[in-house]
Amino acid sequence: MDWKTFWTTFGLVFLAELGDKTQLATLSLASTGRGRWTVFAGAAFALVVASAVAVLAGAAAERWLPRAWVRTAAGMFFVGAGVWLLLGRNGP
Repeated sequence: MDWKTFWTTFGLVFLAELGDKTQLATLSLASTGRGRWTVFAGAAFALVVASAVAVLAGAAAERWLPRAWVRTAAGMFFVGAGVWLLLGRNGP
């Protein structure tokens, strides 16, 4: 196992998830007092499945597209999302 990649991935995902709507939804579900460990297990499993989909999509993209295209597209997506948020267009 490449531990540098492991810890880099852990750090980035952990920081990205702090305070996002998924964490707030999980906090809300856990605050109802109905099976906190069940809420934890469901949220953890959901993150695992979402991450598996992302890894599989990334592997497929690597197979069919040049890495530079994937990195450029991802960068453009994040810049576009940032500009959208800065302009205050948060949806309907």
